[in-house]
Amino acid sequence: MNMPLRITANESLADRLTSITVRDAVYDLMRRFGMTSVFANPGSTELPMFRGFPSDFRYVLGLQEAVVVGMADGYAQATRNASFVNLHSAAGVGNAMGNIFTAHKNRTPMVITAGQQARSILPFDPFLASPHATELPKPYVKWSVQPARAQDVPLAIARAYYVSMMPPCGPVLVSVPVDDWDQPAESVAERVVGTRLGADPVVLDQIGAALDASHRPAFVVGAAVDRDGAWDAVVALAEMHNARVWAAPLAGRCSFPEDHRLFAGFLPAAREKIVGLLQGHDVVFAIGAPAFTYHVEGAGPHVPPGAVLCQVIDDPDTAAWTPAGMAAVCSVGLAIKDLLARSAPPARPTPPPRVARPKVEPSGPLSAAYVLQTLAEVRDAADIVVEEAPSARSAMQEHLPITRSEGFFTMDSGGLGYGMPAAVGVALAKPGTRVIALIGDGSSMYSIQALWSAAQLRLPITFVILNNRRYAALQEFAPVFGFGAADVVQGTELPDIDFVGLARSLGCEAVRVATSAALHDTLREALGNSRPTVLEIEIA
Repeated sequence: MNMPLRITANESLADRLTSITVRDAVYDLMRRFGMTSVFANPGSTELPMFRGFPSDFRYVLGLQEAVVVGMADGYAQATRNASFVNLHSAAGVGNAMGNIFTAHKNRTPMVITAGQQARSILPFDPFLASPHATELPKPYVKWSVQPARAQDVPLAIARAYYVSMMPPCGPVLVSVPVDDWDQPAESVAERVVGTRLGADPVVLDQIGAALDASHRPAFVVGAAVDRDGAWDAVVALAEMHNARVWAAPLAGRCSFPEDHRLFAGFLPAAREKIVGLLQGHDVVFAIGAPAFTYHVEGAGPHVPPGAVLCQVIDDPDTAAWTPAGMAAVCSVGLAIKDLLARSAPPARPTPPPRVARPKVEPSGPLSAAYVLQTLAEVRDAADIVVEEAPSARSAMQEHLPITRSEGFFTMDSGGLGYGMPAAVGVALAKPGTRVIALIGDGSSMYSIQALWSAAQLRLPITFVILNNRRYAALQEFAPVFGFGAADVVQGTELPDIDFVGLARSLGCEAVRVATSAALHDTLREALGNSRPTVLEIEIA
C-alpha cells in the first residue's frame, strides 16, 4: 500500500469540540478514511452501531464470518486501502479466524470491529461477552484493543487504521462494548502519516554493486512487488540487468508478466529444487519475497554455492530469518526506483527463454491443463483471476499466464476458504471488471455462502469450480510422507456434491461441463454474463 494516510476535515475546532456520539465520530472517521463499505455479519452486540446507517455507506452482508473477512480481504487488496469489517463478539471472531490468519499472511490492511457486551455487566460474565477480546485474534492481528472508555473508541479506530496501513500491512481489531455507541465523544483531528520507508543507502548501494558486478543475475519476485505498485519498476530493472525472473514459491500475487522474455517460471517450495533451478546464477535478488518459503524439510545450502543472496522486503521479520546474504527493509517500490537511478551495468547476453509447454489436446475426462488452456484462449487479458485450486496450480502456471499488475490474487497462508469470498471483494472494488474465481471443489465448500453475496450484489464473476471429487492436493502430496501408490489417504474423497444445485439455490446461474466439445462455448458465454455464473467442470 503506497498512499499517504490523510483525513481531510472541514469542520472547525469549535465544531470538533461539540459533543457528538461515538457512532457519529466513528462514521465521520470511516468516511474520511475511505472506508464506506462495511463487510459484516450481524449480531446483537453490534446492532447499535448501525442505527441510522449513513446513506452514503454500503453494508456488504456475508452469511458466515469467514466469508465476511475473505470479501474484505479481496476488497482491500484491490483498492489498496484498509477495509472495514464488523464481527459478532467472540463467536464471530472465532468463525473468522481462518481468514484473519490469511489476511495476516497476505499483508492485507483491515480494521475489524467486534461486538462486546455492555460495560456494566462485563464483571458478571454475561451471555455473548468476549472475556478475552483482545487476546482471541492474536498473534494474527498487528494490534488489538478494547478502549478503556467509550469516548476513546474513535481514537482507537483512528489508530487501528494507521497501524493496519503501515508496512507490513495487516489486520487489526477493536472490541467495542454495545453501550459505547450512544455515548458522547469528540471528532478526531486530521492527520497525515507517511508509510513508505526508504532503504538504508549503504545496504542498497551494496545490493546495487552486487547486481552491477554480476555475470548472470536472477530475480525472485514476490507478492510485495505488486502490493507496493512496483510492477513496472521491477520489469524495467530486470530489463536493465537482463536478469532471469522467477516467481517466488507460493506467492499470493503475480508481480511480473508471465509472457515476458525474461520470465523463467515458478520456484517450488522445496530447498533443493530451488537451488537446482537457480544453479549457475551468481547473484539471487529476492524482491518483495521471502528467501525462501518452504513447504517440506530440506538440507544443504539455500542458494547455489558461490551465489550472493540479496533481498528487498517491507517486513523486518522476514528479513530477520533470511538465512544468508544482505537485506534492505523498506518500501519495495522506493528501493527499486533507487536501483534504477544507478548507472547502467555492463551489457550481458539475454538469458535463454522459458521453454513453452506443448499444446494440450482434449481428452475424456477433461484435464485441468486443457480447461485452463481453453480459459486462457477465451478470456480477456484484463480479467482478474482469483485462485484457490491447489491441485491445479501447476497447470494454471503453465497454461493460464497472468500478464498485468493486479491481475491475480490468491492466499499466502495456504488456508482454504479465501478464494470465493475474495473474488466478491475484488469485483466490488473493480466495478465493471470481469473476475474469474478459479476454485477447487474441496476449497469451494469452505465458503460456498459467498455465492449468495455475489448473486445479491449482481457482480460479473465467473466461478469455475474444478471438480475432481477429491482433495487432490493431499493425495498428490501424500508420497512425501511415505504413502505408497496403493495406500489409501483417509478423508480425501468428495463424491456426490451437486455444485450446480448448490449454486442455483444461492441465486447464481450454473451449468455443468464434462466434455471438451462443450467447454469452449460454455466458458465464452459465462465470461460474457453480467450476473455471477458458476461452471462446474468435471475433470480427471
